[in-house]
Amino acid sequence: MAALMVWQGGFIFYTAVVVPIGTAFLGTATRQGFITRQVTASMNVCGAIALGLMVWELAACQDTQKLRRGCRLALYVGMVGAAVALFVLHARLDALLDVDSESVLDRTSFRPLHRAYLWISSCQWVMAVIFLMLTLAGWQNEDRRSK
Repeated sequence: MAALMVWQGGFIFYTAVVVPIGTAFLGTATRQGFITRQVTASMNVCGAIALGLMVWELAACQDTQKLRRGCRLALYVGMVGAAVALFVLHARLDALLDVDSESVLDRTSFRPLHRAYLWISSCQWVMAVIFLMLTLAGWQNEDRRSK
């Protein structure tokens, strides 16, 4: 769970605090975007690591509620799918940037891909929060059974 919280907590902190401050300080969203480009690459790697650790937790959990276990598995698969999509979109977005001149090469192509990236990231966050709540409920169930 710590890996999940580092990954998703970092996402929330970055989007809610760092991006607005960076944009105000740098003067443009485009300049902030060139920083975000590097940060999101690292966040995607953190996500892959967290998802790798989470699969172990899914396998080890002894929650007796089949519906909750099934929902957690579905959320996990959704988060993995989102992670794959984010890796692919990140590469496509990166190809539309000129790092040396800090410019977007094709804004018409960039905007819908960037919008998709933001929506997928947000959906992934929602899935992670629900996964966390269901995991805690599953652990509570296990604790009750072990007493």
